[in-house]
Amino acid sequence: MIKSDAKLKKLSEVFKMNNGKLITEAIELLRDEQPFEGAIGLLVSLYDRTTEDEILHSIEGFMNDIRDQSAVPEIIAEIRNKWKPETTRMLASSCWQSGLDYSSYTTELTNVFMISDYATAIECLTVIGESAATHSPEKRHKLINLIDNKIELLNTEMKNLALELKSILS
Repeated sequence: MIKSDAKLKKLSEVFKMNNGKLITEAIELLRDEQPFEGAIGLLVSLYDRTTEDEILHSIEGFMNDIRDQSAVPEIIAEIRNKWKPETTRMLASSCWQSGLDYSSYTTELTNVFMISDYATAIECLTVIGESAATHSPEKRHKLINLIDNKIELLNTEMKNLALELKSILS
């Protein structure tokens, strides 16, 4: 990812225009550009505040189609932020739909799993499950302990999902 304050500023200005057609076009143009730092943060912030379906779908499509591994830390940073549940769910979903490697971030994703709603937790479970077999027994044990330390705080539905995640990690 490159650093480009000029591109970031230009994108931010387009997003502030509140013109759905221009915003959607700008998001589509991002696909043809070299990825730059901060663009994901702007997209996620827009996703969190907009109610326009066309913009929401455009951002979802863009996030699902990211193929640049260097975007992963920025996506994880956004998942850690306090967004609406729908926004966090979209980000977690994009992790597995993009096909990028999130195996280095299973602890962060497990933490998100434990504090999220059921639908978001399922998305996190999918991402964690994809790399579970690649982790050392020690890493899997740490993740299971993380779940065990918080499982009693969960409702029945989430406890069952947490037990499923433990099973995947075992």
